[in-house]
Amino acid sequence: MNLSFDNTEVAFAHKSNRDLKKAYRLFQTFNYPFLVNNGPKLANLALSLRLPIKGIIKNTLFAQFCGGESIEESYLSAKQLYENGIGAILDYSVEGEGTEEDFQLSYAELQKVILEAANKPEYPIAVFKCSAIANFKMLEECTEAIRSGEKVNLSENPEYKEFSMRMKSLCQLAYKNNVKLLVDAEETWIQDAIDEITYENMALYNTETAIVYNTIQLYRKGRIADMQQRIYTAREQGYKVAFKLVRGAYMEKEGQRSRDMGYDNPIQNSKQDTDDDYDAAIQLCFENRDVVSICAGTHNEKSSLMLAKLLENSSIEKNDDRFWFAQLYGMSDHISYNLAAAGYNIAKYLPYGPIREVLPYLSRRAQENSSVKGQAGRELSLIASELQRRKLNIYVSNDNRM
Repeated sequence: MNLSFDNTEVAFAHKSNRDLKKAYRLFQTFNYPFLVNNGPKLANLALSLRLPIKGIIKNTLFAQFCGGESIEESYLSAKQLYENGIGAILDYSVEGEGTEEDFQLSYAELQKVILEAANKPEYPIAVFKCSAIANFKMLEECTEAIRSGEKVNLSENPEYKEFSMRMKSLCQLAYKNNVKLLVDAEETWIQDAIDEITYENMALYNTETAIVYNTIQLYRKGRIADMQQRIYTAREQGYKVAFKLVRGAYMEKEGQRSRDMGYDNPIQNSKQDTDDDYDAAIQLCFENRDVVSICAGTHNEKSSLMLAKLLENSSIEKNDDRFWFAQLYGMSDHISYNLAAAGYNIAKYLPYGPIREVLPYLSRRAQENSSVKGQAGRELSLIASELQRRKLNIYVSNDNRM
């Protein structure tokens, strides 16, 4: 297998020396805990005070991890990705206050995202979070009811009924336009409500091909057994089940809540347990590929290489639509661009939204690069290697002309 994630020439061909040096300086700042923990808060305060820092944010942290402030502004980033064989997953990353007005605005925006994906090849997939269109407390209460063995009654819960209608409408719109729709995972204490309604829509709209995808967080215990049951149900009922596989994004919050409320931490006991379950999930999906489609959302080189090898060793086309890889925009270009160059299906999450509203997302990206073992260091070493490679090439070219 010729695929290598160490090929920085391929990984950064789309970036100038100036772009790389700018990214290098940004990733360096993630080594300073004070900046990581307090930078977004200070930025939000400065914006509230109308201090002239919007341009600074937009040209640094925002430019690295976001496509733009709107769908239209994000298109240039999506086009550049597409020219390099990578799709863009428009991710409306505004996190509102949870009012009904916020939900209506998000719902309308998500409809635009799906239609944009239907009309432009640059966007092969759409995505959304259920908490963007539904009350968090309601989702929490419904999750508690489901865990107690109760069935949520639509007629007795108008907020859930409205959420159910919005959810079905988005899935139906994706189905009519043949757009893959990823439903993101969230905190465990609202996830059961999200799972149940997602699988209901999966049974409705995945009859011929995978449209609706549910997200599985493999840093949670017990996910493999749940996936096995979902696959069995899909096979029995005659529809396609589709998973987006991720490790997870709420580890600190999950741990703190379990300690505060005195229940067992739902997060795996170790990073190795998470890695083992992630790779087991890939294997499970691959073995059931007659009814399963997956989007492997990971920045882990070993897991990405594992799926690529499974396809190659089984003589499955690299661009088989049942198998997708995904990373976040601004991170792990060495995985994304090398997979694309090798011919695999690959897409980048492309967040967008007004700068102030996207600050919580940017804060998580900074914390992730700071806390995930080796993440920022890996980005820095790859950028440094590419800059050194380019420098040596200049010397060689000059020597050849002498």
